[in-house]
Amino acid sequence: MTIFGYARVSTDGQTLDAQRSALKVAGCTTATIFAEKQSGARLKERKELAKAVAKLSAGDVLIVTRLDRLARSTRDLLNLLHTVSERKAGFKSLAEPMIDTTSAHGKLVTGILACIGEFERSLIVARTTEGRQRAKANGVRLGRKPKLTSHQQKEARKRHEAGESERAIARSFNVNQSTINRLLAALEAGRFS
Repeated sequence: MTIFGYARVSTDGQTLDAQRSALKVAGCTTATIFAEKQSGARLKERKELAKAVAKLSAGDVLIVTRLDRLARSTRDLLNLLHTVSERKAGFKSLAEPMIDTTSAHGKLVTGILACIGEFERSLIVARTTEGRQRAKANGVRLGRKPKLTSHQQKEARKRHEAGESERAIARSFNVNQSTINRLLAALEAGRFS
């Protein structure tokens, strides 16, 4: 079993020394501490975190000094914890001892967090759907603005029916040929009149 540590600060003006010291007291060695100066908002750009997770194998433990060093949102935290558990490794936060997937109590708390995260996600989806439906009922057209006005769409249809090619029609309206192809397909399917 190896104990890996992850330390992070957001700006160059901050220091990693306090986190490194706490991780060493918790059982990490200099070689097993992954540290970086990177914004917490850019999860995909945190290369040292990715290296630490990649090193994990069955029985290993990943430790952070505080949860905010690891993740900014519940969703990011749960995704990372899922990745750690897939590698059959554990996770501990020194400042939040209840977040410890190596103990039964920690697994319970993590499970509750997962449920809260899922509940939070379903509320967001429900509110977004409601907002979209309300906007549609009020006549708001959602999605990208059409490249062609309704008059141009009718004109394109007439010209195509008269035998003009999609490429020529597209050039005359200064749009990509695929725009005309999609318009004609939608007209054929009856989505536009």
